[in-house]
Amino acid sequence: MSLWSWSGFFGYLFNPFILGGVFTTIWLTAVSLIAGLILGFALALMRRSSLRPVQILAKAYIWLFRGTPLLVQLIAIYTALPQFGIRFSVIEAALLGLALNEAAYLAEIIRAGIEAVPVGQARAARALGMTERQIMRYIVMPQAFKVIIPPLGNSVNGLLKTTSVTSVISMEELLRRTQVLIQERFMVLELFAVAAIYYLLLTTLWDLFQSHIEKRFGQADSRLSVTDRG
Repeated sequence: MSLWSWSGFFGYLFNPFILGGVFTTIWLTAVSLIAGLILGFALALMRRSSLRPVQILAKAYIWLFRGTPLLVQLIAIYTALPQFGIRFSVIEAALLGLALNEAAYLAEIIRAGIEAVPVGQARAARALGMTERQIMRYIVMPQAFKVIIPPLGNSVNGLLKTTSVTSVISMEELLRRTQVLIQERFMVLELFAVAAIYYLLLTTLWDLFQSHIEKRFGQADSRLSVTDRG
């Protein structure tokens, strides 16, 4: 008896139910990333604050969310918080858990990028009368962004796969929908192979996009260097 069915594999490769899970994985990644970037940027600024309590608060947050598994965080948000009267839907809990977790990692990436910019440039900008907001927007972040791009891209790649963890709270992304079909059709190998192909496709497409962005900024740096030497 064959353990593999090619007809089953190709039959589910473009299955609408599976494709719906792929779409969910994409928007779940995008929304979580945007929210994580916003919170991560705030945490990075808090880490660099001159106020000690603010620094401690940011460090505690990062320590907590980087030091505990996302699985535990999702379960706590979805099942523990209702014990205190705080309830979230599956989608809300999934987005919140992913965003809060991702923010802890992005905060350190953003902070490292900001600190890579020479302090003297900010001082020179202050001497010219620029405000702190202007310095951050026009001087620091454009340069920090070039340092942030590679690790940020790796985080997005990881987040695409990490969304699968939300299946434990019944979020119907790619892995959850694959599991549902497995329970109905008992085609374990075929359906997991289909899911793996889609994860590979998504991460490969992102890698290509990331490489394009890195090359673009690299070429911009090269043109700037030639102009400076001239």
